[in-house]
Amino acid sequence: MTAFLILGALLFFLILGIPIAFVMGGLGLFLLLLDGFNPVMIPQGLYSSIDNFILLAVPLFLLMSNILLKGGVGKDLFAAAQSWVGHWPGGLGVATILSCALFSAISGSSVATAATVGTVAIPEMTKRGYEKSFVLGLLAAGGTLGILIPPSIILIIYGVITEESIISLFIAGVGPGIFLAFLFSVYSVFYARNKGQLEILPRTNWSERWKASIRAFPVLFLAAVIVLGIYFGVFTPTEAAGVGFVLALIITIGRRSITVAQIIEAATEAMQTTVTIFLIIAGAKIFSKAITLYRIPQDVTTLVTDNFTQAGPFLLVVCAILLIMGLFIESLSMLLIMVPVLYPTLQTMGIDPVWFGILFVIMVECALITPPVGLNLFVVQAVGNATLWEVSRGVWPFIIIMLFTVVVLYFVPDLALYLPYKF
Repeated sequence: MTAFLILGALLFFLILGIPIAFVMGGLGLFLLLLDGFNPVMIPQGLYSSIDNFILLAVPLFLLMSNILLKGGVGKDLFAAAQSWVGHWPGGLGVATILSCALFSAISGSSVATAATVGTVAIPEMTKRGYEKSFVLGLLAAGGTLGILIPPSIILIIYGVITEESIISLFIAGVGPGIFLAFLFSVYSVFYARNKGQLEILPRTNWSERWKASIRAFPVLFLAAVIVLGIYFGVFTPTEAAGVGFVLALIITIGRRSITVAQIIEAATEAMQTTVTIFLIIAGAKIFSKAITLYRIPQDVTTLVTDNFTQAGPFLLVVCAILLIMGLFIESLSMLLIMVPVLYPTLQTMGIDPVWFGILFVIMVECALITPPVGLNLFVVQAVGNATLWEVSRGVWPFIIIMLFTVVVLYFVPDLALYLPYKF
């Protein structure tokens, strides 16, 4: 009963429009004081939640992605992808997804991915006859790859909360990320074949392909350095973020595609986003400590073990809850509210925490593109100068594809676990 009252209070304050950081922190503080716990643990919890070397990767990855965004690398990525697949039916859609996947392997941010690729892809595709709602939906969904394909800021925070290996989580996201990008591309081809009247680009000659690829090579090299460096243990995720930031500066300054004013602007935006994320993490830490002292995770574990004997029905209920929460709560908040409650149950149910992290992130991807609060919807709406209805109408086929991927991941867990555990 206590758990339902606390959850009800949490949702009530969120509906009122109070920022999630203050809701979780304030409610956690109230619960601790209500039961007579020592308030000294509040500043201790705040300090411990931020005093973490791994979390340094968050501002560094944000800074790197903002530098690349201001430097216009999305144009080069899209041009290179378009030169290879643009002549296919639906080739521009495939090029958009490839560009999103490649930029995801650099930025770790869905918002940066959607914004960077969208500035190039939206005018190009609409000019060729693609329905605007499809283009916006494709871009919103493609942007979500930024939190699944490593490096992923969401996976970093999941690893910090659960104390699971960040490297294992990163590598586990590769297979599902590629699979999801493949399904998005297949749907783009299917859409184009059925639409019929779309303009198909002429086949690019080999000389132009190589020129476009060489122009995009520094960015591809940056992605390879980050992913392979982490995978082979050359550096930690935090060190990879630092290396990536330096390389991003070298690439953009060397090509003279960024100014000092843009660098300062990128740093300011990264700082603002970092402060927002860290405030939410700090508030979630207080809330998590409060519900742990109230034994809510233990009660949830008991409730689950008493009512579920198999992992399948439990995961079905979890996914349904996340879908509903995603209609009203943004992705990071979902992670910080649900994971501390669900994590103790995973071992009891025999569920691999790394595998569950990937499944959770895919469900968070759905939240990013489900109205009315899907963050990617607003980003794409702004980039494409469209209405929220236009964007929302275009995302539903991609939400179905994401849910299908969850089903595949359940029946084929090696889609996520083969690389980190068996390769």
